Amino acid sequence: MKKHNYHGGYNRYIKRVIDFFVGLVLLILSSPFFLIIGLIIVIDTGFPVFYKPLRAGYKNKPFRIYKFRTMVKDADKGDGTTALNDPRITRSGKILRKLKLDEIPQLINVINGTMSFIGPRPELLRYTEQYSGDEKLILEVRPGITDFSSIEFINLDEIVGEENPDEMYEKYVLKKKNELRIKYAQEVSAKTDASLFITTCLQVLKKAIRVMRKK
Repeated sequence: MKKHNYHGGYNRYIKRVIDFFVGLVLLILSSPFFLIIGLIIVIDTGFPVFYKPLRAGYKNKPFRIYKFRTMVKDADKGDGTTALNDPRITRSGKILRKLKLDEIPQLINVINGTMSFIGPRPELLRYTEQYSGDEKLILEVRPGITDFSSIEFINLDEIVGEENPDEMYEKYVLKKKNELRIKYAQEVSAKTDASLFITTCLQVLKKAIRVMRKK
């Protein structure tokens, strides 16, 4: 197999050090937001504040990803993909999801090493267990908060539509997402991560401005 960047020291060691210290600082700075958002969720729909679904991690090891809960309780018993105007999304959840604020708790994952700031978005185990060929390269890097596929599918709910979201995801999104995840695994570097970080910030800002203008 051709040697790619995921074999290098940056992916294996340096990224982890950067993730830990930057994640720790950001977690401390964002702690007031945890309290405010948590209170809003409790007032809206009660406990729990966090949603912790199971995802496939580094080397396909299962882990719990932390998010602010944006759906009704036991929503994960339905489709794994969120549909456009999904009725399971709560009032507070609509705002949190549109502004990507539901992702803030993933700082906990970054600190404990189950995720990185930049890396393939963690996928459901039922999909990763079917990986073959180059798709297995995706599991050679830690999953992340953002990557090429996150930017490409930043409005995923609009792409899958309102009906049969899992079917639409598997038919029109999953293959392309995996191609972009493979691309990241092959090109992982400090330069790639810096570029993806800046691009993600700009895309999230643009989306937030669109949401605020609609309001």
